[in-house]
Amino acid sequence: MAHDDRYGLPLSTTSDAAAAAYREGVDLMLAGWTGMAETLERAIAADPDFALPHIARARVHAFYQQGDLARSKAALARELVARRGTERERSHVETLALAIEGRLPEAIASTLKHIESWPRDAMVLSLPLGAFGLFAFSGMADHDRARHELCERVKQHYGEDWWFLTMSGWAMTENGDVARGRAVTERGFDLRRANAHAAHAVLHAMFEDGSIEAADRLVEAWIPSYDRAGILHGHIRWHQALGALEHGDAARALSIYADVLQPSVTQAPPLNLITDAASLLWRLSAYGHSVPKALWLEAEAAAQQLFPKASLSFADVHMALFAAATQNHAALGARLATIEQRLAEGKLPAGPVVPAIFRALAAFADEDYAACAQTLAPVLTEVVRIGGSHAQRELVEDTYIVALMRSGELVRARAVLDARLHRRPSLRDTRWQAATG
Repeated sequence: MAHDDRYGLPLSTTSDAAAAAYREGVDLMLAGWTGMAETLERAIAADPDFALPHIARARVHAFYQQGDLARSKAALARELVARRGTERERSHVETLALAIEGRLPEAIASTLKHIESWPRDAMVLSLPLGAFGLFAFSGMADHDRARHELCERVKQHYGEDWWFLTMSGWAMTENGDVARGRAVTERGFDLRRANAHAAHAVLHAMFEDGSIEAADRLVEAWIPSYDRAGILHGHIRWHQALGALEHGDAARALSIYADVLQPSVTQAPPLNLITDAASLLWRLSAYGHSVPKALWLEAEAAAQQLFPKASLSFADVHMALFAAATQNHAALGARLATIEQRLAEGKLPAGPVVPAIFRALAAFADEDYAACAQTLAPVLTEVVRIGGSHAQRELVEDTYIVALMRSGELVRARAVLDARLHRRPSLRDTRWQAATG
């Protein structure tokens, strides 16, 4: 009997069990929900020659930075789909494999070509979307707009699909259309509450429109339904910690850190682990709260294990936060040298903004605030190229503002704050604005 996926695309398996488990596994993945690996393993067990669950399983390995497992499963999927797969499935496997292998320009080209023929292939369409997607990590300066335009191009194929509404709404939000983005995302979230990507995207809209109390209530009400092993569990609580910092409540932010973000307790994937830990501790410290040195040292040791060498610029910037805060000049210098080498060879997609951020963070940690501000000023518009979300990248601008204030450049600090407050209300920015007199 012929089987289709949830989007009506044919699957080359005759096994009812394999098709059903694959459909469920993909939905769990698109929702960032627990059980995706186990469900895909069930699909593989039911039909070991069906390529699609193998490549989907490879992608889950990649989320958790299990590179060898991810690549070997991708290689197997390529073999299987060549023997028994439709043209769509061969292109699907190849596109996901390129992404898993970190071949970003090829993966982006393959994705866009694939989507032209099969716009309803949600797994492939998911690759360039989100703050950690192919577009965000490509080094392009307009990745927010690119995600939004891609969603607009295919939206007639999706209608009221819970996953698509969630991701296209978030793309609108990040591209500056916050009110509409929030409404579209909330529509998707209402269709499927067991969707961590939806909860997360709504929190981003609330961050952008200043709804800090509503965001806190959302997390409090929703998080009990989401297992701590969920891929976004810690990161959703990180958003809650940012809300606490808006109120100047360092104790609450630190208790959230100790509960779910600290490396010894977190179940987050490596990239979330280092970015959430480094950015929260750095914000606490930059905003004038005291952070126990032991927290920094423990987190930096864990991060060095996970990201010993320069890799994605987004990861590298967060590794620089650790090295600067712990005064680990050797680690900072070694990573910076590699990055500069890659820049010189034309192999650093995000460009000169990355080494500039490194130098600025080191200056900030050394309390040379004038040098920090001077280094960041010319590259602020380029920070977008490191990827991630507005909420994550705002840390760099926060560092710049604090450096301006601490080096006596109050007029310049006030101008940046005025521009931010014009965009959205912020209790913290209002406090800082008052301090600039």
